[in-house]
Amino acid sequence: MKFSLEWLRHFLNTEASVAEIAATLNRIGHEVEGIEDPADKLAGFRVAEVLTAAPHPQADKLQVLTVSTGDGEPLQVVCGAPNARAGMKGVLGLPGAVVPANGMELRKSAIRGVESNGMMCSVRELELGEEHDGIIELPADAPVGADFARYHGTSPVFDVAITPNRPDCMGVYGIARDLAAAGIGTFAETDLPRLDGPAGGRAEIRIDDAEGCPAFYGCVIEGVTNGESPDWMQRLLKSAGQRPISAIVDITNYVMLTYGRPSHAYDLARLSGPVVARRARAGEQVLALNEKTYTLDETMTVIADDQGVHDIAGIMGGEHSAVTPGTTDVLLEIAYFDPARIGATGRKLGLASDARSRFERGVDPAFLEEALTILAHLIKRHCGGRITQVMRVGAPPSTPKTIAFDAGLTQRLGGIEVAEAEQRRILESLGFAVSDDWHVTVPLRRHDVEGAADLVEEVVRIHGLDNVPSTPLPRPDGVARPTATPEQIRERKVRRAAAAAGLNEAITWSFVSPADAAAVGGGVWTLENPISEELKVMRPSLFPGLLKAVRRNFDRGADSLRLFEIGRRYTSDGELPTLVAVLAGHRTARDWQTGKPQPFDAFDAKALCLDLLAAAGAPVANLQVMGEAGALWHPGRSATLRLGPKTILGRCGMVHPSLLRAFDVSVPVAACSIYFDAIPPKKNAAFVRPAYAPPALQAVTRDFAFLVDQALPAGDLVRTVKGADKVNVVAARVFDDFRGAGIPEGKKSLAVEVVLQPGDKTYTEADLTGIADKIIGAAGKLGAELRA
Repeated sequence: MKFSLEWLRHFLNTEASVAEIAATLNRIGHEVEGIEDPADKLAGFRVAEVLTAAPHPQADKLQVLTVSTGDGEPLQVVCGAPNARAGMKGVLGLPGAVVPANGMELRKSAIRGVESNGMMCSVRELELGEEHDGIIELPADAPVGADFARYHGTSPVFDVAITPNRPDCMGVYGIARDLAAAGIGTFAETDLPRLDGPAGGRAEIRIDDAEGCPAFYGCVIEGVTNGESPDWMQRLLKSAGQRPISAIVDITNYVMLTYGRPSHAYDLARLSGPVVARRARAGEQVLALNEKTYTLDETMTVIADDQGVHDIAGIMGGEHSAVTPGTTDVLLEIAYFDPARIGATGRKLGLASDARSRFERGVDPAFLEEALTILAHLIKRHCGGRITQVMRVGAPPSTPKTIAFDAGLTQRLGGIEVAEAEQRRILESLGFAVSDDWHVTVPLRRHDVEGAADLVEEVVRIHGLDNVPSTPLPRPDGVARPTATPEQIRERKVRRAAAAAGLNEAITWSFVSPADAAAVGGGVWTLENPISEELKVMRPSLFPGLLKAVRRNFDRGADSLRLFEIGRRYTSDGELPTLVAVLAGHRTARDWQTGKPQPFDAFDAKALCLDLLAAAGAPVANLQVMGEAGALWHPGRSATLRLGPKTILGRCGMVHPSLLRAFDVSVPVAACSIYFDAIPPKKNAAFVRPAYAPPALQAVTRDFAFLVDQALPAGDLVRTVKGADKVNVVAARVFDDFRGAGIPEGKKSLAVEVVLQPGDKTYTEADLTGIADKIIGAAGKLGAELRA
């Protein structure tokens, strides 16, 4: 939220500097995101008087002015404005000044052969308005030579981030109240008499949806002149980033930005029949003020008359009943709408507005009467007219919460000692009523205060969060116990292993678009209030984010990419921890040996998957490589890693080409995925590892060559060999796969190296023969025949 220092001082009597106010705002929980001083843009611009004006000798539409800045010799300036004349006062940009509107630096230059020392400026060039037909004309009493920024009265602008739980501070009035409570000045409270007038007249208001609109107040003002708003109001609105439109519209915006209270003004002549707060009818449409047409449904609250909908309640008014420069009679609307209904309607329509941001957080239900009074008096003062009708229908929530408070709780919860008298002062300055026995009545605007802990928060933040001492937590004696869970420790190990393998970690959105979710099988969980339509579905897989990262990197010239992500996928079984790694492009660059760069393949993905599973504590030696990995994977070039026939610990291989096309990836991608939830916990895992004891005797190596069916996975043979004698066989690996001369059709020869480790004595020839028989016998159960 933006507001100027000038605006703040309307409600806060203070001499504090901009830096002091910013520091106090940060201290009490309102983060200052930036401070902009418009005077910086106007540096180098002076109030100047035109002494003479003569035609340019080489151009019919230019004049040569002699301009005085109050010191030194008058300056010669070439000007093309039709209103430039001798005797007038305007704004001169001196050489070196930068024009705010276009960033042009002014210099001494020759225009059509005549020297010009700067530029006489228009309103648009200084970003003070839209007028550009001529140069600025200042009053006759404007001091010549004065700095224009100081003369114009520019004021620094604060940009403050208001947290969602503080809708009461979404207006300058609330900010001023908090600053006054913090001791930065005194609060200037608005106090106006109750607005009186007859209830009957030309207009009628009614509530047909009491749940969505509990209270609807209205006021008719006839005979208004909807011209320009006063300069001071335009100046304040511009500081907040608002464009002045007309007096009535500007006044409604001013009341919203000052008091956090949205309102709406209807052209009474464009209404027909009673103005009713009701539910929309399915399919009903409205042309909103943003010139877009919205289709409504029966869950939405609207303001309508006999002709149709004129206002999406609490969000945006309609074009058909908006006030215009020709408006003479207005109906003012001040209402209280259900915050949840406003939020749901805005999300369904994809429509955001300043009014919605305030209503869905909860405006002050006790401020309807005051807001109507302020709005009506401002319009009457600046637009004329007479108040002919005042209507009040329904009633907003009016029962405040009362909390029993213990002043000692501030010390126990907040960690700081604040005197009871100071606590009482703070709460009362914020609008809380505190009884002698410390029963605190919460103002209706403070929806965020629900219990005693919230009152402690109010006291501590106003007293100053930076005054809370840093106190270490008590620590038990002895060695500190680990705080990370086994799951966190496992993820850390896998993350380090992936990084050590040369992969870079990626962090992508947990939300994906419906199209991206459909490409990986469809999402189960869809958000009702997404950040955007492109981030609407909870991801069922980590592939969408990583494949998009691959595309972005290759679009920018990358030729090799190794990425991994550890995150959650969201399925019907819940939130499942998962790792996905992708290998795209070149595994090795081209060199003199190979000539061409070598791409990643399915075996690279398998090796990576096994390494990461080992780091995760999975029993890699017991895993089986089985079947196709699924619809997302390339058939024949992918597999699953299983512990038994049903438990899938991971998938690896090449990504299916159709999935790559869905994400516009133009290179083959090898990938692997690991499912942490499927990895069994270690049995009898001790906190301390047992001491390593190397074997006393040397290991023995034996080679076996088996003739097997070509369809038999080598991994199955290795696993069978290792299980043939678990006491003596400590390792086994395939070192040759031969298919050719001497090998029958449909067969292959697999050579396996087996490592045997003797225990308390060396092997005898009989021992080795017995072990070999066990290995040959176990392999035979797979249909393997010994070749050698």
